[in-house]
Amino acid sequence: MFKHILIPTDGSRVAAKAVKAGIGIAQQLGARVTGYCAIEQIRPRMVGDGYMIDRKLVQVLERRAAAAAQKYVEAIGKVAKAAGVEFEPCVSKARTPYEGIIDAAKKKKCDAIFMASHGRRGLAGLLMGSVTHKVLTRTRIPVLVYR
Repeated sequence: MFKHILIPTDGSRVAAKAVKAGIGIAQQLGARVTGYCAIEQIRPRMVGDGYMIDRKLVQVLERRAAAAAQKYVEAIGKVAKAAGVEFEPCVSKARTPYEGIIDAAKKKKCDAIFMASHGRRGLAGLLMGSVTHKVLTRTRIPVLVYR
């Protein structure tokens, strides 16, 4: 069935549960896994009385985001290794997380995406949006949603 599964993470507890489930499915299918985390690009904005966020601060924030993303992907790798599942890490900058997930799945030639859903509904879902929903509606790659 599926031979190469992309498992994205945002480092949350919900995503960690989906990682374990996704690795379990990959193990049963004999599939390999690419663990992915998007680093959202920081766009300088005007704040307060028209001040721009300092370029050095943006660089510091980007370094911290990259380190966190690497840590999250390494955690997927540990779960995969313990299950005996072939694993490849992938971290990249993306305009939005959903675009990063879709692009990573295409570039890595994944035949499925296994991801968590935070299950936000109503006003919270409307205001915060859903990365999972955006991936579901914008890709032709099969998406398995863990809740």
